[in-house]
Amino acid sequence: MRFPILLAAAWLNVSVAAHAQDADNAELIGELIAFHGSKVIVSAMTTHCYETTGLDSAYKTAGENWYLRNIGFLDLADRVIARLGGAAEGQKLAAENYGGEQIMSAYNQAKDKDVFCRAFLEQVESGALDINTQLPDSLAKAQAIASE
Repeated sequence: MRFPILLAAAWLNVSVAAHAQDADNAELIGELIAFHGSKVIVSAMTTHCYETTGLDSAYKTAGENWYLRNIGFLDLADRVIARLGGAAEGQKLAAENYGGEQIMSAYNQAKDKDVFCRAFLEQVESGALDINTQLPDSLAKAQAIASE
């Protein structure tokens, strides 16, 4: 009689651990998908500011440079997401839409759009909006998983 109880207890521990791991994985997947939200924020705003400030090429260049600095992190996120079982359908698009909506809302609420765009440009150029600066803990988790 003791064997079935131990077996049930062992199964319960594995089941609870698997559920906890699934929850941890889901949380990390969400964090990694946020990398793509960051990409949309930078892309949308550098494009928008480029178009609304008289086609100042500094915005276009800053957006391109951000992408070059962060493409490896975006690729890493996608690889780790796949390794963890993938994201829910539409999750990436939702994160991208959310990022775009949030930055455009901030822009629309700014009293001085030109000042907002110039401050945004400064943050992009300085690397303050880079994934390794904005999401260092999530990046570290992804790097650890990728190196296993």
